[in-house]
Amino acid sequence: MRITEIKVLPVDGDEKLKAYVTIKLDDCFVVRDMKVIKGTTGYFVAMPAKKMKDGTYRDLVHPLDKPTRQKLEELVLDEYNKIQRDDERPSLREAL
Repeated sequence: MRITEIKVLPVDGDEKLKAYVTIKLDDCFVVRDMKVIKGTTGYFVAMPAKKMKDGTYRDLVHPLDKPTRQKLEELVLDEYNKIQRDDERPSLREAL
């Protein structure tokens, strides 16, 4: 299974939450509401979660092993960084 599309929607004005992410797997399965979070040791990807009755959160989907999680985070954070760089570039209209 491979990630065939990553959509990043940046969030402004939040200290920790930096973006919402949607990924498409093999052009046939979508996972929405992943989050890019700025933690104390850097950025990480949080999986979609549901709040339980006791106030804790439980992931709805998640990688089953460390290499898969690392690859997923790498691809998502690369796309997030690309979007951030693109937002910092002046538009053609601003450059004129």
